[in-house]
This record gives sequence, C-alpha cells and structure tokens, in this order.
Amino acid sequence: MGDFMRETMLSTPEGVRDIYGIECERKHAVISDIERVLHLYGNRDIETPTFEYFGIFNADKGSAPSNEMYKFFDRDNNTLVLRPDFTPSIARCVAKYFKDETLPLRLCYKGQTFASLEKHKGKLSEITQIGSELINDDSSAADAETVACVIDCLKASGLEEFQIVIGEVDYFKGLIEEAGLDNKIENKVRDYIQIKNFFGLSEYISGLDMSDKTRNALNALSSLFGGTDIFEKAEELTDSKRALEAVDRMKKVYTALTYYGYEKYVSFDLSMINGYDYYTGIVFSGYTYGTGNPVVKGGRYNNLLSQYGKEAPSIGFSIYVDELMNGLSRQKIPFASKQKSALIVYTIEHQEAAVLLASSLRAKGIIAQLIRKSKRHEEDEYMDYSDTYDVGKIYIMQNEKTVKIISADRSVDEEKDIETMINEL
Repeated sequence: MGDFMRETMLSTPEGVRDIYGIECERKHAVISDIERVLHLYGNRDIETPTFEYFGIFNADKGSAPSNEMYKFFDRDNNTLVLRPDFTPSIARCVAKYFKDETLPLRLCYKGQTFASLEKHKGKLSEITQIGSELINDDSSAADAETVACVIDCLKASGLEEFQIVIGEVDYFKGLIEEAGLDNKIENKVRDYIQIKNFFGLSEYISGLDMSDKTRNALNALSSLFGGTDIFEKAEELTDSKRALEAVDRMKKVYTALTYYGYEKYVSFDLSMINGYDYYTGIVFSGYTYGTGNPVVKGGRYNNLLSQYGKEAPSIGFSIYVDELMNGLSRQKIPFASKQKSALIVYTIEHQEAAVLLASSLRAKGIIAQLIRKSKRHEEDEYMDYSDTYDVGKIYIMQNEKTVKIISADRSVDEEKDIETMINEL
C-alpha cells in the first residue's frame, strides 16, 4: 500500500472531523443536558430520516440552496438529499401524522445536518443540531416561551455569558409596503441590510421614489438595536400598521420574558432580517464569546406547514452544538464527568474476584473497566493510563480477598477486604 493511499485511509474528507475522548464525552453531556430542558418544557422526541426526497427541502421551503445540498439518486432515479435542515422534515411529519391536531404541539429533535460548502471555508459540512418546534400557537406568549427555552438550554450547557438578539421581520416588511417598492428593488434593499452595508443602502435609496419619512426609517435601521429604548424610536419612524404591530409584538414578548426573569439575556435588532422569505414574525440568534457564529438560530414561520397541506402557525429554534462547544472550550468553562469511574487491574488467578467487584460497582452506577495485568507493564503505567482516561479510582487485585485502592490524585493508598468494600458501596 502506497503512502498516499495509507494517508487517505487515515484522513477524513474536508468539512468533517473525528471527535473522541473528553471532547466527545462533553459533547454528549451537553446534548443530554439540553435535551433534559427541552423535555421539561413539554417537548416530545421526534426522529426524521437522514435523507429525504429533494422536494422536501427545495428553495421555497426556506432550506439551504440547492448547490449546498448533498444529492444522490435511488434506483428509481428519484433525487434524494442528505438532510440540510430539520424544520422542513418535521413540518412534513406534522402535516402527515398530526393533520387534525389544533392544540399546541411541542416536538424536539437532535442529529446531524449536512451542507456541501466550498472548499477552504473552514466550516463543518456535518453539523450537530438540537432544537424544538412549537406548532399550532401564534401567540406572543409562545414566542417568549421559545426564547426562554433557548436561554434555559444555553444555561444548562454551562454557558454563563450570552445574548439572544431578537428581530421582527414584519417591521421591515411594513416599511417596504409603505415605500411601494417592486420585488427587484426590495431584494436589493434587503441585500444591503443583510450584509450591514448601511452606507450603500443610504446611497441606493436616496434616488428611489418614496416618502422622506420611509426613507429615514430605512436609513435608521442601523441604529435600531439595543434595549427596549428602541421601541419608541421605531414607532416614531413609521405609520405602517404592519410595522407598528411588529413593534407591539416585540414589546409583548419582552414583557413575558420579564416574568421568566430573563430580560438581561435579550437585546433587539430591527435590522435582523435573515431568512426573510421564510420567517413571518420574530427572529432571533444567540451569541457568546469564543465563536464567530451564532450558537442558536430561530424564529416564527407561520406559512411553512401550509406547503405540506396543514395550516399551522409555528415557531422553533436550532442550537448548533459544534459552535456551542467552541464557545465552552474557548471560555475555559470547566467540565467534570458526571459519572464515577474505576479501573480494576487483575491477574488471571484473581479474575473471578475482579469480575465480582466490577459487577458490584456497575450495579451502583459506577463505570468499571477491567484490565488484565501484563508483565510488560508496571503499576505506574496503569496509573498514567487512569490519568489519561480520567479514571476516578484504581483497584489493583492483591488476591481473591484483598484489593489495593488508589485514588485519582493518588492521595489514598489502602488495602481493603473485597467483600467488606462491596458491602460499603
């Protein structure tokens, strides 16, 4: 086998990576902690296929662009794609299995999504996500509950400092209606705002036919971010009923969040119009230190399920676990394994006693690894092994009745009768 072939066999393709050891343990622990919060909010688990028909995720569903999807064909020549997004899949399931349900439906999910990105962008193509969808509730209370759930999830992950930035796409849509712009011009205006090029926006709209008040409102979007003080300013800038209703909605969401005591975690940005064609109300993104990308995104999408045959207002969010892990790591937030663990070193003569000890430890919820002692390895090597793999205690079998116990920090070194020790567990 040539060196190139051997190197290829040991490498991963661009955009994917191996995760192992303490990093993998922490990732699973974070997902478990977030999942617990989602269940406490009444969410029920749902699983959807890793690949589906292309039509489930096409552009009008608000999913990824076609050229960013991993596409392949089945034996009947149907186009299939690896899941780029969870929400369209869940919308399909709800329309199929809960078509007649009219009361609120809470669903949560976890798994991988896939994006075929240009090379050398430094982004993952396989992304771990966990999130929830709240179906059949169009209230501002549902908006606030969803944001509160996000905050509780991030707190459960170990984050202490983060911010949820909330926008409302109907404010911008109201300004566009007031300006009377056609689709082509509207898209151009939107592009300037999405890339935060407000100088370019000001120059572009200076020659457009609209009222000075609407022009001033569009130019003022760059300053409509921060705390609740932006609400009054946003209202003064426009007479659009749709835009004013959007501000009123944000006020109600904020008021409800004060009931949770979570106002310190939120700020507002009325220039946030990402997913403009997809979202129909509030949108939000979550940020923390140590990562240049949002750790969570979400919003209201009242029109999506109608494309699958069910009229149902909905709101949801997705936490990007890999970005969250980056933040936790770079902020040096400590992680301690929640499970106790033990390493039992034995010789073949004492195997029966070692197995009994391991079974007793496992029955008490303690991880127990059995390693048969080799003449090639000294006792210190087993201790080094325990340090590497974060083992709590080392049990070295002395004979059928006695075991030597060494703590992780090696501060405790004692011998005990095995039967007595098992009874003390």
